[in-house]
Amino acid sequence: MVEAMRRIGIAASNLHRDIKDPVDKIGRFLTDAFHLLALFAIGATTVWSAARALVGMAAQGGASLGDILLLFIYLEVGAMVGIYFTTARLPVRYLLYIAITALSRMLIEIVGAEHQTGADILIIASAILLLSFAVLVLRFGSYRFPSDSPAADLPNKNKETS
Repeated sequence: MVEAMRRIGIAASNLHRDIKDPVDKIGRFLTDAFHLLALFAIGATTVWSAARALVGMAAQGGASLGDILLLFIYLEVGAMVGIYFTTARLPVRYLLYIAITALSRMLIEIVGAEHQTGADILIIASAILLLSFAVLVLRFGSYRFPSDSPAADLPNKNKETS
């Protein structure tokens, strides 16, 4: 009886492994396909938006500082997509750079408007300072505590699954 139960357990384990391996491969394929499709969509949208902004600037006959900062935002989004495309890792610092640039753009618009209060300027400047500090902490952390391997947080494809 014990031998029969052991054989049933082994058979169930083998069946589970035989079913799980192909399903895992299909899941990885679909996930990778989605990532690639989404990256191409984000990249194409970024290029399209940047080109549209450039055409608008050309139609105006020049670019303001806010327009130039908008192009920097598009550049950072494009760089972030490129890094994610090649490494499958999302660089959080680039998101912080985008936020700092967007807040700087907003600050320029507030300073250009005569009806804004000093509190608005102080709040946005404080947010920029806080985000800059966050970038400093991330850079210090990655320098002081480097990852042993660039893909340490990714699943090991060579590892046997149970």
